[in-house]
Amino acid sequence: MSTIRVAWGSATSPTAISAYDGALAAANVHNYNLITLSSVIPAEPSLEEVGIAPDLGPAGQGLPVVQSHETVGPGSDDPAVAGLGWIRSESGHGLFYEVSGTDPDAVEATIREGIADGQRLRDWTFDSEPTVRIETAEPEPDAFAAAVVVAAYGHSESLL
Repeated sequence: MSTIRVAWGSATSPTAISAYDGALAAANVHNYNLITLSSVIPAEPSLEEVGIAPDLGPAGQGLPVVQSHETVGPGSDDPAVAGLGWIRSESGHGLFYEVSGTDPDAVEATIREGIADGQRLRDWTFDSEPTVRIETAEPEPDAFAAAVVVAAYGHSESLL
């Protein structure tokens, strides 16, 4: 595996699913069948924050991801907030922790608490602080708002 890319995006739209699709489009991962992974980072790949993912292969293929996403309804008083945090050990293995909600500070605090607990559960040496990426989508009176943060593993692959 070459690289894990962290991308993010937000969007508003008339339906919840189209807002989510729009947020995926803003991150450029909307043309793949996303395959959800748990949150352990392999030691070998590099990890890059890219914002917008590059072309990761043909449309319709499967793309392994760790993903956080949130959608709020029209007229919501709070934003949609997606957050992803990560940390790597000295050996290169690491952890992702994904949280969503409607309060950016609470999402970040929960990510940091979760990573700390994940570190406690493993016999790995960590010598850095976690990195946290938060994306928000501000609500609109007549549209759903969605936010996503995605860690895409490598390139897409055929599902057949």
